[in-house]
Amino acid sequence: MSSPLSFREGADGEADVSSLSGNPHPPGPLPEGTGVVRHGARHVAIIMDGNGRWAKRRRLPRAMGHRKGVEAVRSLVRALGPLGLECLTLYAFSSENWKRPEDEISDLMALMRAFIRSDLPEFIANDVKLKIVGDYKALAPDIVEMLEDALARTAKGSRTLAVALNYGSRQEIARAAAKAAQTGPVTVDTISAHLDTADLPPLDLLIRTSGEVRLSNFLLWQAAYAEMWFIDVLWPDFTLAHLEEALANFAGRERRYGGR
Repeated sequence: MSSPLSFREGADGEADVSSLSGNPHPPGPLPEGTGVVRHGARHVAIIMDGNGRWAKRRRLPRAMGHRKGVEAVRSLVRALGPLGLECLTLYAFSSENWKRPEDEISDLMALMRAFIRSDLPEFIANDVKLKIVGDYKALAPDIVEMLEDALARTAKGSRTLAVALNYGSRQEIARAAAKAAQTGPVTVDTISAHLDTADLPPLDLLIRTSGEVRLSNFLLWQAAYAEMWFIDVLWPDFTLAHLEEALANFAGRERRYGGR
């Protein structure tokens, strides 16, 4: 897990980085890269992989890798406006991650609490809406309470940070199909309408860090026609420049959706 601003747009509809200087609630300094990419993507999702390996290579505890990963999250969230993205979805904690050692899970949950406390005011000040996908209510009661407070307080944000917590895509599809069956025929459209992401833009680009090339039960349905980009960079080292590179690559692809 590597878990868990408003920017005006130019006349042509592209995000205007110059708005940062006039923001009454300026975010922290943007990392390198802040150039606006005319990429056409609305929704990007990232499998944030490699925190443990990052720490191991430096002979540090795994918890330090997770903490460093949070810094990467912050830099991308602060750039949502300049990049012109409507939604960024991050795979923070999967339903399979409960198999990890108890001390690591405890560290991850403590990090989640700290992230919510420290970053929620910045989300509110900068018009970022938090959304949770997955069965987050299975988490500790105090975390559930913190998340629901954050969801309520950011509900009117214009750009979305969706965080996948206790999430598994096959489970999500099964839940959606069961709900669809309760209301009528089970079709592609009725399943889609009951997914956790039903109110988000269609997924355009899915990125995975660390060099692994698999989806790991993440947004399987949503990724049916998404473009994919795999990079041999560990998540804590992933920067805005890497995201811009992925978006530039996306802009050059021809999306045919099965046609010619």
